[in-house]
Amino acid sequence: MSDEDEKKEENQEPEDDVVEFEFNEDGEEDLNKTLKKLRADLKACRKEKDEYLLGWQKERADFINYKKQEEDRKVNFSESVRERILVRFLSVLDSFNMAMGNKEVWQRVDESWRRGMEHIRSQMSAVFEEYGIKAFGEEGESFDPNIHQSIDMVETTNKELDHKIANVREKGYKLGERVIRPAGVNVYEYKEPSQ
Repeated sequence: MSDEDEKKEENQEPEDDVVEFEFNEDGEEDLNKTLKKLRADLKACRKEKDEYLLGWQKERADFINYKKQEEDRKVNFSESVRERILVRFLSVLDSFNMAMGNKEVWQRVDESWRRGMEHIRSQMSAVFEEYGIKAFGEEGESFDPNIHQSIDMVETTNKELDHKIANVREKGYKLGERVIRPAGVNVYEYKEPSQ
């Protein structure tokens, strides 16, 4: 056998179905040693299989978690973009509300033009409702710093009005339960009457 053939034989891994038998001192086959070796090999193979299976299961679970996280990121991104767009249009709705706020002047506007503007405003309001945006902020409500932004204080001698909303300067809006814009309000502040 040449050196090259010996190197090839050394580098080759034994085939899976080849069993190497153990021999005793007399050169006879020792089945107990061979069986013991086969059991040890089987145990090592099982351990290796379990490690591979566990690794595969962990990777699969990580991949499933990754897919869920990516889906959540997509949903959050989509909601964020939708919210930003809707918030930008809130200023347009505010402009409609401001234009229609002065009833005396609004009634003097040409009726057909007024109806057209009111129709456009109601269409915008319907879009906001469709996406779950609700307006809040009414006179007489209790002031809540979580949803209201105090613009100015209005003195009152009526103790029952203390920390109530005197007037709403700008409506607030919620998307579901999340405040996307606080209501800008003036708040009553109780002052004892001077005598």
